[in-house]
Amino acid sequence: MGIEKLVDMNSWLQSIELEGNLVKLLPMLPSHKSGLVKAAEDGNLWELWYTSVPSKETVDTYIDFALNAEEAGLALPFVIIDKKTNTIVGSTRFCSADAPNRRVEIGYTWYAQHVQRTGINTECKYLMLSHAFEKLDAIAVEFKTNFFNFPSRNAILRLGARQDGIIRNHRIDKQGNIRDTVIFSILNSEWPAVKTSLEFKMRKTYS
Repeated sequence: MGIEKLVDMNSWLQSIELEGNLVKLLPMLPSHKSGLVKAAEDGNLWELWYTSVPSKETVDTYIDFALNAEEAGLALPFVIIDKKTNTIVGSTRFCSADAPNRRVEIGYTWYAQHVQRTGINTECKYLMLSHAFEKLDAIAVEFKTNFFNFPSRNAILRLGARQDGIIRNHRIDKQGNIRDTVIFSILNSEWPAVKTSLEFKMRKTYS
């Protein structure tokens, strides 16, 4: 009964495809396994100790975890398709969905090394934030990252999010390190200005 109620509460987070000029975000499927591994191999991204990126050995667990969270109504995982090559270049997801309070997190985001700093991340976040605020009627979108993931922290700030704080000793990672988590958010009242800023950045990328 508890699970049924949980799914019902989070039924607002429905499977959807999102598309821009550079990328398509497709709901993750088990069939995306090889594409995810190939993207992660560009830069051996799983070696970054402060991130969660699948390797050949862990990709099955990675996909299972994402799809189980989706089935519970707590997440919607995507693979990121580069429209130029029609190949998977990363992954991202809505997660920690809290339907009664209309809050959701954007997380588990990573990109193949060759598409980092190309404008793809900006467009992905624009598509997801637009969906969250304009379709889901979210009142806030959160971002969380490891304290030591400075590239991610800077990228989140460049989106226009604001730092809410740091949860110290938040988690114990797979290596036994105790993680401090930095939390950021964008509020629905801030979205119009953030949207304008992101659209300006994307126009510069497209030109």
